Amino acid sequence: MANSSSKQGANKDNDNETPSPPHQVYLNGDQVYTCSGCHTHLAKNDDIISKGFQGRHGRAYLLKTVYNISLGPKEDRVLMTGLHSVADINCIVCQSVVGWIYIYAFEDSQKYKEGKYIVEKAKISKESFWVQRI
Repeated sequence: MANSSSKQGANKDNDNETPSPPHQVYLNGDQVYTCSGCHTHLAKNDDIISKGFQGRHGRAYLLKTVYNISLGPKEDRVLMTGLHSVADINCIVCQSVVGWIYIYAFEDSQKYKEGKYIVEKAKISKESFWVQRI
């Protein structure tokens, strides 16, 4: 017989309790970029720095901020512009890898990317909202 106290985070009164869903940030704005798998809000149009980047699956955007993500482990990757330390970024709801964050750039000309995010166009959807202006 298994000891219920060995279950991490188990409720002693109710072992059938399901974990609570992750806290999500809902973004306001005319255009919001969402995870193409589950439509979790990831970024606002104003967060885009450049649309001229390349990801693993085609075109990608460089963003200053991305919401509702978790980070994978840090790793060094040789990308088109040289060696970088990066970590994959995952949607917090469906865990799909939607891009990566630049942690460290080894070349001085690439330092501007540090702390910025790449989000792959193939992994996101753009949702436009009608905003009534009064």
